[in-house]
Amino acid sequence: MRVLMVSQFYAPVVGGIERAVQNMGAALVRRGHHVALATLWNEGLPEFEVDQGVRVHRVRGAFQRASRLFTDPQRPHLPPAPDPQAVRGLRRVIEQERPDVIHAHDWFVHSLVAPQRRRHVPLVMSLHDYSLICANKRLMRGDEPCSGPSLGKCLRCASNQYGMAKGPATALALRARSRAVRAAVDRFLPVSASVASRCGFGMGETPFDVLPNFMSDEDFAYADALDAHDQDADLPDTDFLLFFGDATHDKGIDVLLSAHRALGHHPALVVMGRPLAASLRMAPPNVHVLGARPHRAVLRAARRASIAIVPSLWAEPFGLVALEAMATGTPVVAARSGGLEEVLVDGETGFLTPPGDSDALAVALRRLLDDSELRTRMASAARRRAEHFREEPVIGELERIYRDTIESARPATMPQGTAG
Repeated sequence: MRVLMVSQFYAPVVGGIERAVQNMGAALVRRGHHVALATLWNEGLPEFEVDQGVRVHRVRGAFQRASRLFTDPQRPHLPPAPDPQAVRGLRRVIEQERPDVIHAHDWFVHSLVAPQRRRHVPLVMSLHDYSLICANKRLMRGDEPCSGPSLGKCLRCASNQYGMAKGPATALALRARSRAVRAAVDRFLPVSASVASRCGFGMGETPFDVLPNFMSDEDFAYADALDAHDQDADLPDTDFLLFFGDATHDKGIDVLLSAHRALGHHPALVVMGRPLAASLRMAPPNVHVLGARPHRAVLRAARRASIAIVPSLWAEPFGLVALEAMATGTPVVAARSGGLEEVLVDGETGFLTPPGDSDALAVALRRLLDDSELRTRMASAARRRAEHFREEPVIGELERIYRDTIESARPATMPQGTAG
């Protein structure tokens, strides 16, 4: 099968979606498929390369030239609208790769629709967040979860997120383009039932299958080989708690800092990821802000940690960081929010606490810290639970979805003897 994946960003850009796309492409290649990927070109990266057997095409976009519009020049996001230069680039990639199916992953789909329709290629789309219906992709209004989109509310929210110059245009473009995307996509693949529900699937005729994220067999093997005594130089010598991922308010970093203060001076808290929250600029000495680290370094830290913490305020679409910690045999304390409720088992693999409740988070952490037997039992349960999200069953289901989508897109054969 010839598969073309389309994603705004790809390695070496670091992020949950980027890692999920890279794992998916490599897994499909290992199962004998011809896999190509179209992504945005970035300064210093080749326009074409082969990564783990995946043919990576980097196409340029007109919006990329407006560098002042982006807070992070390494992540020049496309808006939810066709980018004329990207449309031409995608058309060239499709003509060159001639895929049997296209798999979109984010707002790049808005530049994909016209070339995909021109070639009549079946299209599936993973939903790693709420970008199908929400301009800020998180379904958050300020510090609170949003009940759902409406024009006035979305205009105000997008303005707060992106500023008055970009915000309203982004919200209006997403609203205007929603129907075209829904019509073009043959099947949506939300990463959790939480995403499916919040995007309105199940209440209409939009075809979808919940397809969770997974950890690659290679990462599982690496996690299994780790020793709890392995020590990176920048990690504390004693027990520590671990947060990894973008350290933002939505990810609950401020809630975690408050809960950590309530625990006293020990254990230390390690923060791995982009330190975007202002509260981390004056972190106390027992909070080690290490910044972004390679994925393998994060897995080593998770194996060493006493507890991994995912205190998100927003409804996490899936919770890949929780899964990765569990795969290393580390119990997780997380917010009872979104897809995290589908990855963790409360009271078995760790604890789920109300989002934003630093007191409840501190109580859960203290309970685990004070009971080494409970911590050991939950660590073993976490590792077993992680097995549900291995590569083989998820990719096998994806192959089935591809085959069904391709078959459904074929024109019906007319019965013999029918006049035409």
